[in-house]
Amino acid sequence: MYNPPSPLPHVATTSLLGIVVGAVMAAGAMTDVAAAQSIARGASGLPLPRYVSLKSARVNMRVGPGTEYQVEWLYLKRGLPMEVIQEFDNWRKVRDPEGNEGWILHSLLSGERTVIVEPWEKGKGMLDMHASANGESHLVAKVEPGVVATVSKCSGGWCELTAGGATGFMRQNQLWGVYPDEQL
Repeated sequence: MYNPPSPLPHVATTSLLGIVVGAVMAAGAMTDVAAAQSIARGASGLPLPRYVSLKSARVNMRVGPGTEYQVEWLYLKRGLPMEVIQEFDNWRKVRDPEGNEGWILHSLLSGERTVIVEPWEKGKGMLDMHASANGESHLVAKVEPGVVATVSKCSGGWCELTAGGATGFMRQNQLWGVYPDEQL
């Protein structure tokens, strides 16, 4: 059967080399002012939990907070989102998109927000990236599950992303790296 080429750009998955992305869903973020005042803070003064990304293309995740601890994972994908769940001195306990937890030196993490598009649906077909935060707006790209994208803002259940040169909007519940009701 002949399938004509799509006029929309195709954003493909890049190999995560060492990570098989699994189905991990993050818990909801607190959004009202009273709840925001009760957010847990780490040693850095920043909220816990929170999302960050890998600053380097080679990052070791260790079993404990120090270089004397064994390396459990070696990540080879700059920009991969991680969830910081605990802090100790200059070390951050993180959770990756597959659910693996370990410790990474804080200088190897960035505050730049990135997401992975539906890692729990990897290999199941393309997803729509829209021109605006509206499911009826025209499509700007088709995005493959597992793609790492930079997120610039989220509001009303939609996030604006840049992936593979395409910029557009996807539903927030299709992304790992932002909390369900988080506003950016």
